[in-house]
Amino acid sequence: MIVEVCANSLESALNAEKAGADRIELCSELAVGGITPSYGLLKAVREKISIPVRVLIRPRSGDFAYSDEEFEIMKRDIKLCSDLQFDGVVLGMLHTNFFIDKKKHEDVANMCETLKTTFHRAFDWVVNPFQALHWLDAFTVDTILSSGQQKKAVDGIDLLADLNEKATNTMIMPGSGINAKNAHVFKERGFKAIHLSAVKMNQKLTVNPKVGMNSAQMLSDIALPISHFETIQEIVNAVK
Repeated sequence: MIVEVCANSLESALNAEKAGADRIELCSELAVGGITPSYGLLKAVREKISIPVRVLIRPRSGDFAYSDEEFEIMKRDIKLCSDLQFDGVVLGMLHTNFFIDKKKHEDVANMCETLKTTFHRAFDWVVNPFQALHWLDAFTVDTILSSGQQKKAVDGIDLLADLNEKATNTMIMPGSGINAKNAHVFKERGFKAIHLSAVKMNQKLTVNPKVGMNSAQMLSDIALPISHFETIQEIVNAVK
């Protein structure tokens, strides 16, 4: 069984390799579901990690419906991953109605010729998972990462098993909430891969800072924090 670890840093990636993981999904900012890692982290992991690495291609947190400008950023990141000879990329693009954006996926297909592709947990938002599987399977996506449209994969295991039975070219890889106590369940149900982060919070400071830097109000699946034109203009006019 393939054990893929979602690593958010060089230290996490090194720990995954040393612990016997088969593959890494490299990203940053696990708290928002992951975004594309920096160039510096990509280079460091490419130089120091020998097991296969797939890189998350997600330019921001929030939804999976991307503007043309965001899509251009994603294409540049895919090209970089190809140039650096990573094993593959992890991506998923939807319309705002939660159907797969087939046009965008078709547009990057040629760029991914040397890269394996994982369709990530955007799959857990799609309206009809079996219809989505049919298209992705025919589109020769290597892997689908999913929690079975539940918060935790163990709760969505029946849907995942049905998808796994129907898939012909694409591997169904359960992910979300998989740990040492329940990992065996997925092997027993016939899955060939599992995805997990296995994180433990590593406390580095002994006292709380004077000012917190996290902002819960900016975390949303349905809205994005965007610098607002009129608000900026009003402030600029006030001080200029």
